Amino acid sequence: MSLKGCFTPAGDKSVSHRIALFSLLAQGSTVVTNYSPGEDCHSSLKAVERLGCAVSKNPDGTISITGAGGIVTKQAEIDCGNSGTTIRLLMGILSSLEGSFTLDGDKYLRKRPMQRIATPLEKMGAQITTTDGNAPIKITGGKLSGTEYELPVASAQLKSAVLLAGLNASSPTTVIEPVKSRDHTELMLKSFGAAIKSEPGRITVEPSALSLPKDFYVPGDPSSAAFFLCAATMIKDSEVTARGILLNPTRALFIDVLKRMGADVTINKRGDVPEPWGDITVRYNGRLKACTITAEEVPSLVDEIPILTLVAALAEGESVFHNVGELRIKETDRLVAVRNELGKMGACIYIDDHDDDCKLVISDVEELCAPEELDSYGDHRMAMTLRLALLIAGAECEIEEEECVAVSYPAFHEDLKKLLG
Repeated sequence: MSLKGCFTPAGDKSVSHRIALFSLLAQGSTVVTNYSPGEDCHSSLKAVERLGCAVSKNPDGTISITGAGGIVTKQAEIDCGNSGTTIRLLMGILSSLEGSFTLDGDKYLRKRPMQRIATPLEKMGAQITTTDGNAPIKITGGKLSGTEYELPVASAQLKSAVLLAGLNASSPTTVIEPVKSRDHTELMLKSFGAAIKSEPGRITVEPSALSLPKDFYVPGDPSSAAFFLCAATMIKDSEVTARGILLNPTRALFIDVLKRMGADVTINKRGDVPEPWGDITVRYNGRLKACTITAEEVPSLVDEIPILTLVAALAEGESVFHNVGELRIKETDRLVAVRNELGKMGACIYIDDHDDDCKLVISDVEELCAPEELDSYGDHRMAMTLRLALLIAGAECEIEEEECVAVSYPAFHEDLKKLLG
């Protein structure tokens, strides 16, 4: 058994969310190629359509979006599904627009913290009511004042919400981030005409109008590609190429981690618009070593930590992932999920959260064993990690709620079957 061949993951989730959501503030129309088919990004499309943007799916698979230019439906209830990006970026956008809005989601989204987003927006003058710090959320949009806000944690969603609110504020808004997080918002706002300036640790946006590009291409999602690329490092005789993948350094950092662990990786850059993109090839070489992931790296690896934990479990030595506490408030508590579920397969994983540095410690094992049952906890990234762990172990069992992979990678099982030949 080995993984061989090429695959092309669907469009990047982060970029897809943003081209949809930013259209609420932008003038003009755009034709989007390779928009993510995942349920999360569909939630963003449904939201902007509900709020007044014209959205249509074209026969060639592209999506046409006409921007609302900041003039949205004055009263709306929005179902954000499972998507944290949708609800949190909408909080920033709608806080500055006239109207009354309710944002809600599924049972998993309702458990995720939202007050950290509300706090800086309220400082700018927004009227936001959460449900004990969670969804449902009620927003009365209106005029905002600019602010300077230091993020308590490195979070691209929190940073984005504040910057988006700042586009319609009465004065400039500055976000100070302790550690650099994913920078799609800054890059896309600048390309859409925003007056935005980034310098180390600080991003400032001035009140600005946005314009949509005539055409917009979404590169492939590196967080989805990571699963099969990481699997190739663990399965003998494998060679896998992910085509057309986003190579933004704040998103493809898992490749640097694999290289540090001794993996055989080749990158072929093919373009720069809207961000760098290209092909990534990973070949099995049987020489994986333990690694350390630093606190500064984690904000760019939050989605890849589950699959990297599996890689670390099969690498020689003890790996330590620092400052991973943010993974406790993703779709589920991912730290507990990886410890419990991979532990059922013999992995030695320890959560050390006795100080300010919450660490995940992974010791190597000779091989994985067959479990009686596994639970994804309704988390799409856990479900994909566990399916690959079963493949490596040569075992089969039911994964509870495995259908949740559709949140980000609906074609996961189809692509896996193709790579297995």
